Amino acid sequence: MLQYENGLERLINIMNELREKCPWDKKQTIHTLRQQTIEETFELADSITDKDWKGIKEELGDLLLHIVFYSKIAEEQKQFSLQEVINAICEKLIKRHPHIYGNITVKDDEEVKKNWEQIKLSEGKTSVLSGVPKSLPAMVKAMRLQEKAKQVGFEWETKEQVWKKIEEEKTELIEAVNEGNISQIEEEAGDLFFSVINYVRFLNVDAENALEITNKKFIKRFTMMEKTAAEKGRNLANMSLNEMDNMWNEIKKTKS
Repeated sequence: MLQYENGLERLINIMNELREKCPWDKKQTIHTLRQQTIEETFELADSITDKDWKGIKEELGDLLLHIVFYSKIAEEQKQFSLQEVINAICEKLIKRHPHIYGNITVKDDEEVKKNWEQIKLSEGKTSVLSGVPKSLPAMVKAMRLQEKAKQVGFEWETKEQVWKKIEEEKTELIEAVNEGNISQIEEEAGDLFFSVINYVRFLNVDAENALEITNKKFIKRFTMMEKTAAEKGRNLANMSLNEMDNMWNEIKKTKS
């Protein structure tokens, strides 16, 4: 434990020194740091998707620096200190885990999550959905909304029921396309996306991570296709769709 305390104290001392002496660090505010924090979070997400432990370690350090930085600014503004941040999360964890620090008994992790939502409601939340940030990316938000609704029993019983909903939404989207109603197409497309995300979540798969894996795979295969075409003295823009499709299929066979 002493090792962590010394490490955190060292980081705090460096932060204090930078805030006092570095022109860039002195200039930063909670608003100028905000976008950087978002970027650091996504960089951590990338490392997690790639299972890059070295990258995860580095990005966690960057996020820890941001926590210390925000706390330093808050202390200067006489709002709160880093110690208060740490104390607050400790108290929250104790309060929201009565099965560990109290006399509540739970049978599994699902019951833990249900208790968590009920405790939050007792703290003044007006809805189980109120804790979902408005600025979350749409897919992540959909997963969080579905997961929270599940905690009060708003959940399908079988994966077959969820898939049936996908089929219904697909039919409604096709009908909207045939009618040529753009606003209706947009709405039905959203409903279909939401249903597919719900199905994937029901299977205990992270839809956001699954799509990012496919994004990375597409980038790798497409750039390989560009390279292959260039090696043959060709340019994708001058190739037919059939030629590109054949090249794509050959690249897929390499398991790339």
